[in-house]
Amino acid sequence: MHERLTGQQRLSQIQREASLLENMTTAVVMLGSSLQVKYMNPAAEVLFAVSEQRSHNLSITELVSRSGALNSRLLEAMETGQPYTRREKDLECHDGRRLLLDYTATPVEEGILLEFQQLDRLKKISREEALKTNRETAKNLIRGMAHEIKNPLGGIRGAAQLLARELPDPEMKDFTDIIIGEADRLRNLVDRMLGPLNPPRLEPVNIHAVLEHVRQLVLAETKGKLQILQDYDPSVPEVSGDNEQLIQVVLNVVRNACQAISGSMPLNQGKVTLRTRIRRQFTIESRIHRLICQLDICDNGPGIPEDMQESIFYPMISGRAEGSGLGLSIAQSIMGQHQGLIECSSEPGNTTFTLYLPFEQISAGEPNEQH
Repeated sequence: MHERLTGQQRLSQIQREASLLENMTTAVVMLGSSLQVKYMNPAAEVLFAVSEQRSHNLSITELVSRSGALNSRLLEAMETGQPYTRREKDLECHDGRRLLLDYTATPVEEGILLEFQQLDRLKKISREEALKTNRETAKNLIRGMAHEIKNPLGGIRGAAQLLARELPDPEMKDFTDIIIGEADRLRNLVDRMLGPLNPPRLEPVNIHAVLEHVRQLVLAETKGKLQILQDYDPSVPEVSGDNEQLIQVVLNVVRNACQAISGSMPLNQGKVTLRTRIRRQFTIESRIHRLICQLDICDNGPGIPEDMQESIFYPMISGRAEGSGLGLSIAQSIMGQHQGLIECSSEPGNTTFTLYLPFEQISAGEPNEQH
């Protein structure tokens, strides 16, 4: 009876340990005595872009390219039984991606345990927090400025209406109509700078239906000249969002791509790709989401100047002389209300706007998973 109870306790301990490993954000890889993969937790699967099943019994050289120095150091650690840590190590994955990592190697009875911490991810979180702070500062500044602008605009408009009633010559009303029209235009501009006033009406949304709606609309606008490719992951489930607002976000980004392409080449040479994927254990502004929808909108336009890439989501910032600079600002604001984010990477001939959207919205009072 005592031995059976001890066995049950051991089984319970193993299950608890497995559960902890499965939910860790640190990538954990267990290597056997010949440096072959015996186990990867989900965070490691995401980091190295390979499933545990496919990685089983792969050598470390098949997982990480050019790992000769890593191999010898791991073998040395197993011989001496001494763990070691490496900081800011640049490793190349089997698929060509380069990762900046801290890692710790710990010899164990069955082989060696590797723990990887992706520094790119930590830097990304810090960058997002800084950008969020800057956007909040800019938004507060715009709110204050909007109040100071709209009050005198209301006075100017009212005075123009009173003046129009007193004018003896009806033809002079054209001038007061201009004043009223321009006051209304400025008021609308200020309202647009403030972004969407109404919170999103959350409901299950098929993100591919949103993309197809935008795709058909833009194809009609460009008379079918622009090539819009679909690269959808059919396993992506419905997201929680406001259908109309998400259409506005995607439409703003795709229209920007069309305008960039048409300004640099014939439209029939342009190409926009709409891509969907599922990402796991993804952090958005310090909040960890188990699953998110990643939507990439890629174009082969001229690209965005490097010195503008950090500021394109601020109001009134535009790369086009005729642009208002509000489309991307509004899109980022809508994504923020959905607890999501838009990022941009750009070089000539390859610009990608990536939209990250959690599948489930988390209320402000709900506890967050910790790092």
